[in-house]
Amino acid sequence: MAAPSLLYSEVEDDLRASVRALLADRSPWNAVLARCETDQPYDTSVWKSLAADLGCAGLAIPEKAGGAGASWREAAVVAEEVGRAVTPVPFLTSSVIATAAVLALQESAQAAEIGDLLERLAAGRTAAVLAVPFSSAPDAAFSKALLSDAPFSNTVRADDAGRLSGAVTSVADARVADLFIVPATASAGPALFVVDADAAGVTLDAATSLDLTRPLADLTFTEATGRQLASNDAAMTALSRALSTGAAVLASEQLGIAEACLELSVSYLKTRYQFARPIGSYQALKHRAADLWASVAQARAVARYAAACVADDDPDAPVAVALAQAYCSGVAVRAAEECVQFHGGIGFTWEHPAHLYLKRAKSDSIALGTASRHRAALGRLVDLPAAT
Repeated sequence: MAAPSLLYSEVEDDLRASVRALLADRSPWNAVLARCETDQPYDTSVWKSLAADLGCAGLAIPEKAGGAGASWREAAVVAEEVGRAVTPVPFLTSSVIATAAVLALQESAQAAEIGDLLERLAAGRTAAVLAVPFSSAPDAAFSKALLSDAPFSNTVRADDAGRLSGAVTSVADARVADLFIVPATASAGPALFVVDADAAGVTLDAATSLDLTRPLADLTFTEATGRQLASNDAAMTALSRALSTGAAVLASEQLGIAEACLELSVSYLKTRYQFARPIGSYQALKHRAADLWASVAQARAVARYAAACVADDDPDAPVAVALAQAYCSGVAVRAAEECVQFHGGIGFTWEHPAHLYLKRAKSDSIALGTASRHRAALGRLVDLPAAT
């Protein structure tokens, strides 16, 4: 198979321009910060414009299912812009992770319900969230690490009538979800259920979240009625595909964070004067900025490759995803930290956007598997011997 192109297509450039213009107009950083100071960080009107009016919610959904018929490459471009603007919308969780899980089930026995769910997701009428801890790595799907790893108690069980009971901690964007896709253990084995967010027996408690623009919540199911979407191998494949696709697209969000932090830093270095000269003219700061630029350029390459691999269902996708998360999460955190440092005293203030990027970068570095976990997975995938 030929190596995918890492260049942005004309369509992707046009999509980027549209999304960037929307977010710059409707979700500037000062508006994001103002909403974070309230109990309603999400701007549902911005989400409607992004998901429905621009059609971003259905980018990866086939046209026959009501979507745009594009791919995860285009979704990754949107994720870049969402990261660049630290916009509080459930694009990653609903339009990527949950959608990837549903797409993997198109050939299942519940094809009619899957088709209806895809149409609702594509139209932006429904926001769905996969009910797993936001830290779940792709290789944690239906393993003990996902279901009962300390210090969490993320076990959901289903009885023969499809009633779900259990709890899941640290679920991202649960507060704006219309429905949850819930991995559960049934009598016949692992299964995926869909549960309406307002169903009886579903309770949601806010969890402490570092990232104010992507709040976490703990879910509790008490004999909540669910509709089974898949079981056994189909359910395990769908969950693994969702987490893997999410990790690939998350790398593009991390790239967007790093790009925004680099741009903020360079702009400040050019305009802030000390001793009658711009601080960017000092060699030490120039070297740090140049090193950061090189890291961002490398992050762009690995993020683009990961998005292309999951879009094309490339056999190299597991390696590309592990590599992207092993590298991009660190670059995003470093870029945000440097942004704070370059700005000096103002960079530590609440009134400057640097802390929004730092918190999103730090949160993203844990999401869908830490860099160290992905490095370990990468070592296994390429048959590197374990350290002794």
